[in-house]
Amino acid sequence: MAETGEEVSAEEVSAEASGFSDLSDSEFLEYLDLEDTQESSASLSKPGPSSELPGKDDKLISLPKWKRRLDVSSPMERFHLKYLYVTDLSTQDWCEQQMVYGKELPGFLAPEKAAVLDTGASIHLARELEVHDLVTIPITTKEDAWAVKFLNILSMIPILQSQGHIREFPVFGEVEGVLLVGVIDELRYTAKGELELAELKTRRRPMLPLEAQKKKDRFQVSLYKYIFDAMVQGKVTSASLIHHTKICPDKPLGPSVLRQARQGGFSVKSLGDLMELVFLSLTLSDLPLIDILKIEYIHQETTTVLGTEIVDFEEQEVKSKVQHYMAYWMGHREPQGIDVEEAWKCRTCSYADICEWRKGGGMPSSILEPQAKKVK
Repeated sequence: MAETGEEVSAEEVSAEASGFSDLSDSEFLEYLDLEDTQESSASLSKPGPSSELPGKDDKLISLPKWKRRLDVSSPMERFHLKYLYVTDLSTQDWCEQQMVYGKELPGFLAPEKAAVLDTGASIHLARELEVHDLVTIPITTKEDAWAVKFLNILSMIPILQSQGHIREFPVFGEVEGVLLVGVIDELRYTAKGELELAELKTRRRPMLPLEAQKKKDRFQVSLYKYIFDAMVQGKVTSASLIHHTKICPDKPLGPSVLRQARQGGFSVKSLGDLMELVFLSLTLSDLPLIDILKIEYIHQETTTVLGTEIVDFEEQEVKSKVQHYMAYWMGHREPQGIDVEEAWKCRTCSYADICEWRKGGGMPSSILEPQAKKVK
């Protein structure tokens, strides 16, 4: 396996690399601000001109179809996924069909959207660097990658309890039979001693998003709370994590990871040693449940705060949505697009021209499903 590097520091190990990072920028779905889009200005029933999309170097990405009845695998199996990101589910909340196309067309992203994401990521990194410095350590196995995440958690918990403020906290937990992972932007204690989760969302233009975007963002932070609370309550187990990720707890850690662990004061040899420390630390450190959910919207160019929103956590609503979205991933139903009333979302969707849901006037094709294949 090729050696890769992860950014780490004595205080925190970055959660960005090795498949554990979680997209958190609000511009991921709509790099063109939807304030310029009228909600009734697009029609779901209008077919696109082509079933192909331009890929890199102007090569076309075609979407041959096959009958769903011949495909008995679930999306988790078809996409070879061991776990999902929180942002997978929040993207489903925006448009499930768009999320599916994103999985079927890996690597396809319009240059404008990529630039917006890069800017958002830079702002997140700048805020992270306000708290700690980053260095890079090499890793060679998935066990090393997870060990880095565990070192993150072990180092950040005492910092949160003593200094009252941390950023980029990894979370993970089994939800409806699927492992869900993510990274919380910021955790901090208020003057009243309440634990607050703060999520940063950057905007391309100096305007707050539409209600549909805010709804997606509220669901995202609610999922973070749902998973974090389960972690500190001891509801997340090492057995579940091993089952889903197929990691080997007895595998010795690489020398660079071991050296980082020693610098942090942890005497461990294997991933299993770290896992035991993490779960003990989560449950025995007097970490409270998250009390406040806050979303902060800022302008990318000026970093001016555009507004903040306090989110009410509705546990039953979150559970209901999760059950509905997981039903797709487990293969119990076909993907669904947006309702006709939300056809305006198609205006900024990269997949509008090949969208089967849109071509069908808002009705799914019962026997056909697109699958991505890049034409070489």
